Amino acid sequence: MSDRLAVLPQYLLPKGALTNFAGRVAGAKGGAMTTRLIRWFVGKYNVNMDEAENPDIASYHSFNEFFTRALKPGVRQIADTPYVCPVDGRISQFGAIEDDQIFQAKGHSFTTTALVGGDRALADLFQHGSFANLYLSPRDYHRIHMPCDGKLTRMIYIPGSLFSVNPTTARGIPGLFARNERVVCVFDTAHGPFVMTLVGATIVGSMATVWHGVVNPPRQPKICEWTYLDQHIMLKKGEELGRFLLGSTVVMLFPKDTLAFNPAWQPAGAVRLGEPMAALHG
Repeated sequence: MSDRLAVLPQYLLPKGALTNFAGRVAGAKGGAMTTRLIRWFVGKYNVNMDEAENPDIASYHSFNEFFTRALKPGVRQIADTPYVCPVDGRISQFGAIEDDQIFQAKGHSFTTTALVGGDRALADLFQHGSFANLYLSPRDYHRIHMPCDGKLTRMIYIPGSLFSVNPTTARGIPGLFARNERVVCVFDTAHGPFVMTLVGATIVGSMATVWHGVVNPPRQPKICEWTYLDQHIMLKKGEELGRFLLGSTVVMLFPKDTLAFNPAWQPAGAVRLGEPMAALHG
């Protein structure tokens, strides 16, 4: 079956209703039912609870509490490189931004302008720059960390669809990451700006950042923006930036001639928080 046919049912599903329902279930404190749900999930997706700061499944009061669990201190080492991987997951795609085009999958791309919600001035900062799309599967650790030191300047919430973001869907739905709901976080760094985009998906109940808390719900029908120029929100490399309440994808943008990706990186390859992602260009 082709990828386009495989994703056809997603166009018909009531994705918003499913996502809202999943969010309510994941946030509920259901006692023994919650414990059974978590235990089933751990078994189905082979979640490594030995890495969790709290490995006791029965002690989690809600599925969200389990899903956004912290790791044991020292389980992920932050590499002494300019840029580190911000998540556990798999590489969807990475590489050069061709003019303003970001490669999604064979036959599909999307623009930097579309990704950031139509802000051409912001998108122009990344003309001919670099990008990385990293997919977090259900079994992965779902907190998102900083790839480098940065000062927060803006956050943009962009409403959109709620398609799945798994590899099959990325191959089958054009412009996927620029049409789904997303939260765009903009930072200044010693080597120029960078963008971290949290992409929503079917049954992603919400996305949260450490400075704002839960961004959605409520799900707004229009683009919303927050600016932080009058604040001094600095996050260090490896420090937590935010989290998904159920999993999804992050898309990072960097300016031209800023970094050179780890030569060991390959599309579909597994990555872990803190491993070397890139060196400085040149």
